[in-house]
Amino acid sequence: MSEDIDTAQEMRALRKEVARLNKLSFVRIHNSIPKLLGYSFARGLAFGLGTVLGASVLLSLVAWSVSQVEFLPVIGEWAAEIADQMEAARE
Repeated sequence: MSEDIDTAQEMRALRKEVARLNKLSFVRIHNSIPKLLGYSFARGLAFGLGTVLGASVLLSLVAWSVSQVEFLPVIGEWAAEIADQMEAARE
C-alpha cells in the first residue's frame, strides 16, 4: 500500500516538474516552428556579425604588428602598404 502512495506522490511531482518545464521560454520556442526559425535566424546573424568583427580586429592587429617589423623587407613593406591603405580608408 505504501508503494502505491509513493508512486502517486512521484507521479504528482513528475507532473508538476513537466508543467514547470513547459513554461520555460526555451521549450516554448522549440514547440513553435516560426519561433524556432526566428530564434535560429537571429542566432545566425549574431554569430556571423561576431565572426566578421572578430576577424577584422584580429587581421588589423596582425597587419599592424607585421608592419612594425622592418628587418624582413618584403613582409615589412607589404604590411606597411596595408596599414597605409587602412589609414587612407579611415580618412
